[in-house]
Amino acid sequence: MSFNNLFTAGGVVMWPLLGFSVLAVALIIERVKFWIKINTRQNRVVREVLQLYRLDNVVGALDKLQQNSDLPMSRIFLAALELEEPTPEEFRLALESESQAEIPLLKRFQNIFDTIIGLAPLLGLLGTVLGLITSFASLDIGDVGGTKTSGVTSGISEALVSTASGLVVAIFTLFFANTFRGLYMRQIAWIQEYGGQLELLYRRRYERGEKPYAPTR
Repeated sequence: MSFNNLFTAGGVVMWPLLGFSVLAVALIIERVKFWIKINTRQNRVVREVLQLYRLDNVVGALDKLQQNSDLPMSRIFLAALELEEPTPEEFRLALESESQAEIPLLKRFQNIFDTIIGLAPLLGLLGTVLGLITSFASLDIGDVGGTKTSGVTSGISEALVSTASGLVVAIFTLFFANTFRGLYMRQIAWIQEYGGQLELLYRRRYERGEKPYAPTR
């Protein structure tokens, strides 16, 4: 059976399911590109920045961060390192506040994914009900094998196709949504780890009386 025939057999609920599937694919592509960019560059950049800062090259660390300001961790580090003569407490608060500001970007579209996952099976169930209603409305015990039998068959097809389509859309979206959720949790762990390392380096330099921030340009 061709796609057009399947789509027609699924009934009216196939239109919102098609819209959900197109939306899900578009958002998944955007998220895949986003996480590929982060996973291929961010850890390397952050390690280089921490090494530069450890070697007292604060200006070099800032330049590296500014060159990679499209990365969440770079923006978090810049928020703290660009402060003028902060205390360790102010430095920590800057890291934490910017980390919180980055969370919506890391969790972007998660609510939409959850909505699609929840509604797609319900739309499939609605198609099942509508298909069964069509089947029962067309059923005529005295006309078995007659012309009205095609209405029963059409209703059953609508019920089965719509249910299967709703489940396919939900399962497909759920797989990627859970993958993105796992990447988000790992990113939060890295933010805490690398942010803690930077804060520790800052505190050590601050307690030694060194200038732990970049000079004014």
